Amino acid sequence: MTPEEKSLLERTYKLAEDNNSILRSMRRSNRIGLAMRIFYWVIIIGAGIGALYFLQPYIDQMMQIVDQAQKVIQNVNGTVNQAQDALNTIKIPATK
Repeated sequence: MTPEEKSLLERTYKLAEDNNSILRSMRRSNRIGLAMRIFYWVIIIGAGIGALYFLQPYIDQMMQIVDQAQKVIQNVNGTVNQAQDALNTIKIPATK
């Protein structure tokens, strides 16, 4: 092997070592990034579920209030309809 070939082989080996090192660090960075993204979404989803768990009694109370309001509105509408029907039955015919 000539000295030029040996030098070229050594440079190629050093380049391969550097590339291997860079590729390993990139792979490590990707894995850490993936783990951090998973952790981030677990925290976000967990916080949402936790908030729902703690707010559930208040949500139930609001739903009861809305149901009661709907019943009151239906009763008022029913009363108005009855009053209109009563007025229509006692309506005096118009004279010409």
